[in-house]
Amino acid sequence: MSDFSPEWLDLREAADARARNASVANAVAARFALRNELSVLDLGAGTGANLRATSALLPERQTWALVDRDAALLDVAKAKLIRWADRHEENGETLQLDKGSRRITVTFKTADLARDTQTLLDEKPQLVTASAFFDLTSEDYIRTLAKAVVAAGAAFYATLTYNGLQKWTPHRPADNQMTAAFQRHQMRDKGFGPAAGPLAASHLVDQFRINGHVVVEGDSPWRLERSDRMLIDELIRGHAVAVTEAGGVDAKAVVGWVNVTRTAAYVGHTDVFAAPP
Repeated sequence: MSDFSPEWLDLREAADARARNASVANAVAARFALRNELSVLDLGAGTGANLRATSALLPERQTWALVDRDAALLDVAKAKLIRWADRHEENGETLQLDKGSRRITVTFKTADLARDTQTLLDEKPQLVTASAFFDLTSEDYIRTLAKAVVAAGAAFYATLTYNGLQKWTPHRPADNQMTAAFQRHQMRDKGFGPAAGPLAASHLVDQFRINGHVVVEGDSPWRLERSDRMLIDELIRGHAVAVTEAGGVDAKAVVGWVNVTRTAAYVGHTDVFAAPP
């Protein structure tokens, strides 16, 4: 995808890594434990955080295609992956990374995922993955994707899909009203048709089960505390902008909500792994 800044993606990366559901991750690792190599398609790859978090679960030889519509983010991804790796080698458009015992080959592709996902799947990846992406897409996109992934015989791993649950500390009476307005904004068209927003994880589970994959799902919430103050503050600002755009909340109420000092926050996400039986 992405309409997100590298700064925002950097800010959330550590919280995302902490939040990932261990049981779902273990299912991913177990599925591929006997393989020596694996090809992976990463949708809406952003700055490459999903590769950095997921590669440890996968076989020693991996080939990743990182896809995003924002070429500048993919440039950042390349630079960050080079810093993350123990060793690297550039070969034209291909990046070779050594990280621990793993040898990872990475290519970077700019694409409009609303239009080009099927073409990407025609390259027959064995695992299709994405992080914090599907709540931006539509129910139709999820339905079509699930059918295409299953038809390709690939497995599927989506992490950090927003599921609509929020809790702010300290609680304020306007919290529920703000959350409701934020959800309305989440379900606006993000380029894929009306967005699934907080219903996306449920749609993913339903569609992969309907199409015959075995599904494992689990909660992966952000549990943010005082040490995450910068992320909490940025979340509050982002909510205020979204709520203002969505309307339905008095401007004075929005300002009052923003001015509350929050010491903790809970933001719900869901991880989903689906694989052929």
